[in-house]
Amino acid sequence: MQKVDDKIRVIRVPKRGLYDKESIYNILDKEFMCTIAFIHKGIPVIIPTLYGRHENDIYLHGSTASRMMKSLKEGIDISLNVTIVNGLVLARSAFHHSANYESVVLFGKAVLVEDKEEKINALKHVSDHIIKGRWEEARQPNDKELKATMLLKIPIDEASAKVRTGGPSDDKADYELDIWAGVIPFKRSIEAPIPDEVLREGIEVPNSVKNYS
Repeated sequence: MQKVDDKIRVIRVPKRGLYDKESIYNILDKEFMCTIAFIHKGIPVIIPTLYGRHENDIYLHGSTASRMMKSLKEGIDISLNVTIVNGLVLARSAFHHSANYESVVLFGKAVLVEDKEEKINALKHVSDHIIKGRWEEARQPNDKELKATMLLKIPIDEASAKVRTGGPSDDKADYELDIWAGVIPFKRSIEAPIPDEVLREGIEVPNSVKNYS
């Protein structure tokens, strides 16, 4: 269990805060898109980007020309967020409407991955995090592509999760009102893959795509 200090402690409805690595990893592994917040030339910036988790590290990749990647490699303070919305919570009063969700907020500094073998392995971790098995089916990056790609890792050492589940919490008096209340659950659906318009005939859908869920 990590040390829970004021930096990561959940203040609003603290009972929803989770600090164990298993809970944090579980939420991170359900998603592959995060937002990164940082200061760039004195201006607060927040940018969405793909990520992958391997053990206790988050990996980010991007162009060596990327403003975000160039800023993060300098070791500046950053905050990373992942949020999954699982439903709308409709109360009897407008005040108590809410949402069911799972979220992680992570603080830290990014470290540049320069070793070629570590960089390739990290890129595979990102690929497997998004769609397992695709890395082996695709052409591997060549030296030119590796040189044009920056790889950063962020240790998951200062992070907290926050989770809301269940139905609405109304004021006691409002339970007598003739107003519908409940939850509209959300569920992500995966649709049938659409082949590239210029895909050559006879190429079958690979296992990574068939098995994606």
